[in-house]
Amino acid sequence: MGAMPTWTVAPEAPGSPAALALWRAYYTEVSDRWYLLHEGRRTDPVELEREIAAESGDVLAPPHGRLLVARYGGEPAGTAGVRLLDAATAELKRVFLLPRMRGRGGAALLVDAAERAARELGAERIVLDTRSDLVEARALYARLGYTETEPHNDDPYAEHWFGKPLI
Repeated sequence: MGAMPTWTVAPEAPGSPAALALWRAYYTEVSDRWYLLHEGRRTDPVELEREIAAESGDVLAPPHGRLLVARYGGEPAGTAGVRLLDAATAELKRVFLLPRMRGRGGAALLVDAAERAARELGAERIVLDTRSDLVEARALYARLGYTETEPHNDDPYAEHWFGKPLI
């Protein structure tokens, strides 16, 4: 029998082919989930392309951010990003695993790596926002020690805000 595939997580440029493909998969999934729940339809393809192009991910690039790409057995499988909101606070963004890669422990590894990256950027606290329909994400964050907080932004799609001390 061959060895089981392993996870690796490493920083990557937001514009790399793997990061762009994972961003497209992430945005497609969360957008489709929202539209299916609220309007009974998938995201309009023109809107999808416009929104994907509008979010370059530059805020997740050094020196004030990091985008991490997880690979499973060498295959791009997911992402997590952090960006500094201020000198002591980082925001967790784009935590995502491809559906076929879920249930293998990759999400916790990505969040842990993102927390390490936030500490390296000088953050003492990490915050995030998510939606009510993303129940898997909310369960993951609670399991990893995040607690619900007051809103830290006015994102129109945010319905839950979480935070966690990093020190």
